[in-house]
Amino acid sequence: MSVRGGPGRAGWIFLLGCLWAIGAPAQAIKPSGGYAAWSNGPSDSADWFPIGVWLQSPRNANRYKNIGVNLYVGLYDGPTEQQLEALEKANMPVICGQNNWALDHLDRRIIVGWMQEDEPDNAQLVGGRHYGPPVTPDALQANYDKMHNADPTRPIYLNFGQGVAWDGWTGRGNRTNEPGDYLQYVKSGDILSFDFYPAASAAEEIAGKLWMVPAGVERLRQWSQDRKFIWNCVETTRISNPSAEVTPLQVRTEVWMSIIHGSRGVVYFAHQFAPHFVEAGLLADSEMAAAVGNIDAQIQALTPVLNSATIKKGAGVTSSVSEVPVDIMVKQYEGATYVFAVAMRDGDTRATFSIQGCKGPSAVTALGEDRTIVARDGQWEDAFGGFGVHIYRMAQQ
Repeated sequence: MSVRGGPGRAGWIFLLGCLWAIGAPAQAIKPSGGYAAWSNGPSDSADWFPIGVWLQSPRNANRYKNIGVNLYVGLYDGPTEQQLEALEKANMPVICGQNNWALDHLDRRIIVGWMQEDEPDNAQLVGGRHYGPPVTPDALQANYDKMHNADPTRPIYLNFGQGVAWDGWTGRGNRTNEPGDYLQYVKSGDILSFDFYPAASAAEEIAGKLWMVPAGVERLRQWSQDRKFIWNCVETTRISNPSAEVTPLQVRTEVWMSIIHGSRGVVYFAHQFAPHFVEAGLLADSEMAAAVGNIDAQIQALTPVLNSATIKKGAGVTSSVSEVPVDIMVKQYEGATYVFAVAMRDGDTRATFSIQGCKGPSAVTALGEDRTIVARDGQWEDAFGGFGVHIYRMAQQ
């Protein structure tokens, strides 16, 4: 699937009319200068969107690469020479801890970022016996400063726990229901992320509530005033819940919900812990691996679009079922309008889309679905199943 190819003269006239109606494009959700601010950081190319996998063995790098993963996040007890050699051989960049070995090998360009300790906002294990309070914002900032001073050429990645999306998460110990902490925490990372897994959760408060994932994305954006790169982790296995069966649809929904709400990178959580441990649980599930491969292929095909400016109020949408809202993100790229849409609840509805100021018929392609809808005067309708996702490309015929 290609996103390239500009419109003809009629297409430009049509699009200029639509743009006049919806206003000039808003600024892209991207900090000033992008990843280019770090000379040894992630790719700043418009053709690169981070699709990571969390804490996996480098021996599987090529297998992950085959399903579209382009970044490793975390190395168990690393980095080590053996781990980096395997990743270099697979041409798989990595964000990892800044240990003493790494500081002696700053020339290894396969390292594109440094990790703060994982989930510092959660209660911390003390002496291997009991849990104390979370890491304080001051301690986290001091560690950020130390890492940055040791190597300012790479960004620092900071991943939070469930508290980003769920105030009542008891794993925060004495800081449960204290979301104000994050206003300080977000200062201690250049790339901010969080993990929250409602499809695999056994907790009644969050189980099945996929919409809490993009709500967490929105909160991180808000807390950081849109001055940081926001990524998020996405579940792909039952994790620790033997009763759960995470589906490819749920994974696809979480990915696109997140991106629509401003996530600029996806990190897959691939482990399974119950009923038995499988490190590469994602790869062990052939159906899920194939589905993730399809998701990643679509992201990669649309990466130049995703890295372009988001147009605020670029289109309107109404849902025929108020209990099933449909959220959208609108982009303009090479003369076409893209509308990314997702049903935010597990129910059927019909959505009506509209772009003001567009006259006459035009073709709306549902990308990846082998179908075309005719829009009239910038308006079209489509059906959504529960947590359904549609991505539309609109250009003048």
